[in-house]
Amino acid sequence: MRKPPLFLWKAVQQEGFIRRKRGYRDINDIDINMNDPLFTKQWYLINTGQADGTPGLDLNVAEAWELGYTGKGVTIGIMDDGIDYLHPDLASNYNAKASYDFSSNDPYPYPRYTDDWFNSHGTRCAGEVSAAANNNICGVGVAYNSKVAGIRMLDQPFMTDIIEASSISHMPQIIDIYSASWGPTDNGKTVDGPRELTLQAMADGVNKGRGGKGSIYVWASGDGGSYDDCNCDGYASSMWTISINSAINDGRTALYDESCSSTLASTFSNGRKRNPEAGVATTDLYGNCTLRHSGTSAAAPEAAGVFALALEANLHLTWRDMQHLTVLTSKRNQLHDEVHRWRRNGVGLEFNHLFGYGVLDAGAMVKMAKDWKTVPERFHCVGGSIQEPEKIPPSGKLFLTLTTDACEGKENFVRYLEHVQAVITVNSTRRGDLNINMTSPMGTKSILLSRRPRDDDSKVGFDKWPFMTTHTWGEDPRGTWALEIGFVGSQPQRGVLKEWTLMLHGTQSAPYIDQIVKDYQSKLAMSKKEELEEELDEAVERSLKSILSKK
Repeated sequence: MRKPPLFLWKAVQQEGFIRRKRGYRDINDIDINMNDPLFTKQWYLINTGQADGTPGLDLNVAEAWELGYTGKGVTIGIMDDGIDYLHPDLASNYNAKASYDFSSNDPYPYPRYTDDWFNSHGTRCAGEVSAAANNNICGVGVAYNSKVAGIRMLDQPFMTDIIEASSISHMPQIIDIYSASWGPTDNGKTVDGPRELTLQAMADGVNKGRGGKGSIYVWASGDGGSYDDCNCDGYASSMWTISINSAINDGRTALYDESCSSTLASTFSNGRKRNPEAGVATTDLYGNCTLRHSGTSAAAPEAAGVFALALEANLHLTWRDMQHLTVLTSKRNQLHDEVHRWRRNGVGLEFNHLFGYGVLDAGAMVKMAKDWKTVPERFHCVGGSIQEPEKIPPSGKLFLTLTTDACEGKENFVRYLEHVQAVITVNSTRRGDLNINMTSPMGTKSILLSRRPRDDDSKVGFDKWPFMTTHTWGEDPRGTWALEIGFVGSQPQRGVLKEWTLMLHGTQSAPYIDQIVKDYQSKLAMSKKEELEEELDEAVERSLKSILSKK
C-alpha cells in the first residue's frame, strides 16, 4: 500500500488493538490432546518454543492429524540395527510379517545386546515414526497409527551387496516406505555408493514395489558436516531416494549437516544447543525413552512418518508423486543457513543448497495429496557429452558449455525437469580441493561438489560419477548448460576433466508447473510495481521536505 504524501498526515488519537505473531502457538491452543509423557517435549511435532526453540518451526503434523490422517494402513520398514519390538510403545504397531533379520538370517530383528546400548539406533528411529499415541508411554510417532517393520541389516563386521540388496527389496508389496539412516563413512574423504545388486534392487523397487506404484526410499543425507558433501554418497544422491537433511529447533543448520544439490527437503534433529531437551524424543531399548536421539539419522524417520500420512490420504501415490509433493509443499518457514542463501529456480521454486526445498509440511502435503493426480510418464534424455580431455588450470577455472534440445522431436523428449545428473570423470592431484558448479539454461546454479578438506586422493578421482541436482525441478532443459570446475584449496593443484555427460530426467507435460510460473511472474511484476511506487513516494517526500525546510 502506498503511503500518503507528507502534507496529508495529521494527528489522530489512536486505539489499541491486538496483533499476534504468526507462527506463535501455545500447545493448549491446538486441539491435540496426548497423555504420553514426552509429547510436550517433541518440539519437532508441535513447536511452541520448547528448549529455547522457534515457535511454529515444526512438521505441522497437528494439521494432518486434525484432518484425520495418522498413518493407518501404511507400513514403514526401518533398515537398521534392529528394533526392540517388545517395547510397549511399539509392540501394538509392530508388523512381524514384514520384518526380518538379515544379519542373523531369522525372522526376529531384535537388537544385539551391548553394554553401551550401541544398537539402539533402529529402535529410536522406529519410535519417531510409529510410537503409539495416548498410552502414557514415551512420546508419539509422526504417523502413530502406522505399522513399523524391523529390517536388521547393519549389525555385522562388514556390509555386503547381498545384504543391502535383500534389505532394500524385502517385502516390497507389504512395506510402503523404507527408511535408511546409514550410508558410506562420513569422514570427508569417502566416495562410495550402492553396488550392482543393490542398484538393481532399488530399480526394481521403484518400478515394481507397491503394485507398480514404487517403493519409497527415504535416506539421511549424512553427518559429515562442512568437511563432506552428500553428492559423494551414492545412496543419498540417487534419483530413486528422497534425501533428507536436518535443522535444529531454532531453524539453524546442525553442525553435522552435509550440503549438496541432491537433497530434496529437511526435517529436524538436535545440534548446537546444550539444552538436554533440544534433542529428539523417542523410544529407546528395553522399554526406555530418550530425549537424545540425534543426527540426520533422526531426520529421515520423521520424513518417512510424514510420507506415511500422505499415503494414507492417497494410497495411489507413486514414488515420483511423493517427490513432487515434497518439492511443492516443503516450506522455507524460519530455516536459516549461514552459508548458502535461499534462491528461486527458473520456475520460481525456492530452494537452499543445504535444506533443499525446505522443511516438510505434513498438513500441506496431505491436503495436496488427497486430490493429487499421478504425474505424467517419465523420460530420460542424454543432453550431450564432452569426452575430450580438458586441463583444469591451477588458478582460475575451467568453463565448458553444452547446448541441448533435450531430445525434442523424439519419443524421449524432456520438457519439464525432475532430476539432472552430470556424469563426470575427473582426476586431480588433490580430489578434496575440487569445486564443481553447473548452471541451467534458465540460470539456476547448482553446486555439484564443494571442497572436502580431508580428501587427499590423487589417484582415483571421480570415475563416471553421477553428480545429481534437484534444484532445476520443473525447468525447461533446452538451451545451454554451463559447467565450472576449479580448485579452491590453499595450494595449487593440477587436474584433467575427461568426461562430462548431461543426463536429463523428467516429463513432457506438467500442468502445475505452468501455473507456478504464472504465479511467480505475477508476484515478480507486483513486487517491481511496489518497488517503483515506493521509490516514487520517497522522491515526493524528499521534495516536500526540501520545500518545507526552505520555508
